[in-house]
Amino acid sequence: MHPNSDFHWNDRAAHEAMIAQIGFGMIFATTPDGPRVAHVPLLSTGDGAIQFHLARGNALTKHLAGMDALFVINGPDAYISPDWYGLSEDEQKHQVPTWNYVSLELEGRVRQMDRDGLVAFLDEASAHHEEQLAPKKPWTRDKMDEKRFDGLVKSIVGFEMEIKAWRATAKLNQNKPAEARENVAAALDKGGRRAMAHMMRELDKY
Repeated sequence: MHPNSDFHWNDRAAHEAMIAQIGFGMIFATTPDGPRVAHVPLLSTGDGAIQFHLARGNALTKHLAGMDALFVINGPDAYISPDWYGLSEDEQKHQVPTWNYVSLELEGRVRQMDRDGLVAFLDEASAHHEEQLAPKKPWTRDKMDEKRFDGLVKSIVGFEMEIKAWRATAKLNQNKPAEARENVAAALDKGGRRAMAHMMRELDKY
């Protein structure tokens, strides 16, 4: 989380929406073999927890249950040039390049799910993402060979993290004048970084 409180983002509903929209992140934990990270799909339970799964052979899998861990979901990010602010020549002398970004850190205790919990998570996750692909007819595991599905389930392990800390950063040039922020957003739009440009223009929501 960014140390500057200007960039702290405390909208829990928006955090949940970010998890639902992105659906992917990184789980970090310290193991007897050193710090490890895994990149995984996730879902929010809606009541203060997230669920995810790892390959059974992942370096984190055998250590996560019962541990406190850190999960990170990253949103849009972009390099910001001082030339974009449109400031006077004198003001420009005090500016440096920076990086705008949106990130959500979740800290909590992890437990391992049983098979039923894992299968329910897989079904819910696929249904959630297939819904975003409409009007395509949703894929469901009914289309799979049952033995093939059972074999794949045995190769992964499901986990649930009970979140005890939500730490979010929305670094969107809040420390710059409104006109400078709009100039940056216009430059980002022109360069194809439309997601970041949109977030900067919706600054009052962060």
